Amino acid sequence: MTMERIISLLPSAAEIVGQKSNSVTLSPATFICLVGGQPEMVGRSHEDDFPSTIQHLPILTEAKTKFTTSADVDRQVSEALSSGNSLYNLDVDQLKILKPSVIVTQDLCTVCSIDLVTVQRVALTMEPRPKIVTLNPTSVAEVMESITTVGEAIGHVKNAARVRADLEDRIQKCKDIAAKAKHDNPEYAPKRVMFFEWTDPIFPAGHWTPEMIEIAGGAHPINPPGSHSKRVAFEDVQATDPEVIIICPCGLDLDATRKEYNLMMEKDWFQEMVKRATTVVLIDGNQMFNRSGPRLIECTEFLVSLLHDRPDFEPAGFPWERIK
Repeated sequence: MTMERIISLLPSAAEIVGQKSNSVTLSPATFICLVGGQPEMVGRSHEDDFPSTIQHLPILTEAKTKFTTSADVDRQVSEALSSGNSLYNLDVDQLKILKPSVIVTQDLCTVCSIDLVTVQRVALTMEPRPKIVTLNPTSVAEVMESITTVGEAIGHVKNAARVRADLEDRIQKCKDIAAKAKHDNPEYAPKRVMFFEWTDPIFPAGHWTPEMIEIAGGAHPINPPGSHSKRVAFEDVQATDPEVIIICPCGLDLDATRKEYNLMMEKDWFQEMVKRATTVVLIDGNQMFNRSGPRLIECTEFLVSLLHDRPDFEPAGFPWERIK
């Protein structure tokens, strides 16, 4: 079999391609890596930091924004996009030197990673021209389909099918727990969840995350499954009267998330909402929930453990902190 030369410009893509695994535990596995393509990877984006075994690969992108606070990053992003500028730099010279046969990227979010048009423009100047694989999942089912797409693109079809089947089995187990809770309690009502994907301005979870909350037996009334994350007013957040508050800002680790939570606690409306809630948690939003890769299954299992008090479902080493 001909070896590919694979570049990932999307963190969740590296999580699919890189590591062949007999037991699909997602702590050590990610898209390209998960289906067995890691030995064929030759480059990555600056955000491709998982698994650690790909961190020696050349980095081909860098962010033009610098994180200070969530409010300031929103300002930087808005200014860049309004002037028509990309939020990322691409090392075109290094990309050409690496001579990739496959580039995996996305066209779902211009804020999340290098835009597709830039990648396509560079690919047109290369000889031989690399295959561009674009992943744009907005639901759990589409994330699973991405595993098949990547497996087919890099010649690891059987591994991809096995991995997908194992992950879908884990999703079903999460659904079974929620179904049993409803069956055992005629008065069961899904817990109302407010998931903060960004804190200032407020962006509630979108795309696959509201669906994962529902799979786990909860509800996310402010934004339904499949919808884009969109800016909302704090009055809209208050109106949902959440029982469970999850702070998980996109791209922020647990330390940065804790700082954002402390800033939010300076606001009277948020203090009152925290008092009323039964559960408040912080989660590493760089590693979990915000990447459309196979670790979303770990995130769904975590939600089951949180909403149903099932510590046996909590993935080992899951990066979170309970406030309440």
